[in-house]
Amino acid sequence: MTLINIRNLGVTLGTTLFSKLNLAVTAGDRIGLVAANGRGKSTLLRCLAGALEPTQGDVTRARGLTVGHVEQDVPPALLPLSFHEAVLQALPADQQMHEGWRVDVALESLEVPEDLRERAVGQLSGGWQRLAMLARVWVTEPDVLLLDEPTNHLDLGKIARLEEWMNGLPRDVPVIISSHDRAFLDATTNRTLFLRPEQSAVFALRYTEARDALDEADASDERRYQRDMKTAQQLRQQAAKLNNIGINSGSDLLVVKTKQLKQRAEKLEGAAKPAHLERSSGAIRLTNSGTHAKVLVTLDDATVSTPDDTPLFRTGKQFICQGDRIVLLGANGVGKSRLVAMLRAVISGADTALAGIKATPSLVLGYGDQALADLIDSETPMRTITRRFDVGDQRARSLLAGAGMTIEMQDKPVGRLSGGQKARLGMLALRLTNPNFYLLDEPTNHLDIEGQEALEAELTAHQASCLLVSHDRRFIRNVGNRFWMIERKKLIEVESPESFFASAALLS
Repeated sequence: MTLINIRNLGVTLGTTLFSKLNLAVTAGDRIGLVAANGRGKSTLLRCLAGALEPTQGDVTRARGLTVGHVEQDVPPALLPLSFHEAVLQALPADQQMHEGWRVDVALESLEVPEDLRERAVGQLSGGWQRLAMLARVWVTEPDVLLLDEPTNHLDLGKIARLEEWMNGLPRDVPVIISSHDRAFLDATTNRTLFLRPEQSAVFALRYTEARDALDEADASDERRYQRDMKTAQQLRQQAAKLNNIGINSGSDLLVVKTKQLKQRAEKLEGAAKPAHLERSSGAIRLTNSGTHAKVLVTLDDATVSTPDDTPLFRTGKQFICQGDRIVLLGANGVGKSRLVAMLRAVISGADTALAGIKATPSLVLGYGDQALADLIDSETPMRTITRRFDVGDQRARSLLAGAGMTIEMQDKPVGRLSGGQKARLGMLALRLTNPNFYLLDEPTNHLDIEGQEALEAELTAHQASCLLVSHDRRFIRNVGNRFWMIERKKLIEVESPESFFASAALLS
């Protein structure tokens, strides 16, 4: 049964986000919605929810259908409310009085701890705020669920909990998920919609298989286009030869034949369509300036502690060598961020006296954190680059354009950029530092799939040396060549991250 029917749908907001989109949403659908940052995913979800009128086309919903839309941002009015109260207020007033038990059912289904239920939403972590928004929608018992970047700010345990919750939903409730988390899409979807300005593609496959099918379809389109254009060129060449012969011989028949060949060439060229070329959100490039040292960092049974000197774990004897791409694994609160902070302090020279940690003097640090704290919201991107690096105005504008920022964006305050644009600006600054060792804390947090794949390629192609923390399973698998895990107050090396992923799912 079709619950939502999308016909010839299009939205233009300055530029065409998508057009001529046709899609039927039926019971049992789990649709992954994929596109680069700023290419219309959130806009499409708002159209489906009835919150935005499309530029063209129609969205038809089954009679009486209720649509639950979980947006990315938490409304400021909810921040002072307790978790429980924020969810309760999603119900109509009469249900709040007599059916408050629905809230407890929703919170239990998402395994929200009792001690969090009375905590103000503004005091919750970003991950719990995301789940509070989900609970607010689910408590209303929607017929269709729309999720906009549901894994943002979630750690691996919460992602596993969300996957389990979604896979336990009633099969007749369709879900449309906008996400850049490739592993999450693979675990929760059975169809994939690649949103494009023209010719959006839909496959009855989860993301990875759908991406392979899309790449093959694009390659086939490109081969067909090149073949048609080559045939058209050959027809024109034949027409030119016949035209010369016809003129010299005065043959009317050859003149007619020449005209026919030209018409065939024009018809072929008019019908031929080049394969889709994805417009880049901005390049991500890194450098690896290199160092002659083989051992970059030595950990000699260092004690990693909280800021108030409470011991968290000991490192044992560990080495970070040139070409190592080490992923640091561990549950929240075990000390991953503290180890990263200590390494940063030693390598940058801010604290060279930390016992048990030694860095080779030739290291140049490239540090990127998930909060993008090195970016100042009141500064423009142009000022961010010219203040920190001696590149000159013209070169700075060229670099920013390469990172996906128009002249207009370059002169706006950083605080007005999207998360993806900020991430690319941060990556540009990281590159210009010209490091030979990277410390990366959740580097894919704000990147779309194109950006994630570009970052993966840069780290591996340049054989960059790095230590990183990430909750992105696909990124970890693609980039890491060594894996450290914090367990039972010790730092140990493991063969792969899979046992940790499995344990995170069990603990969820």
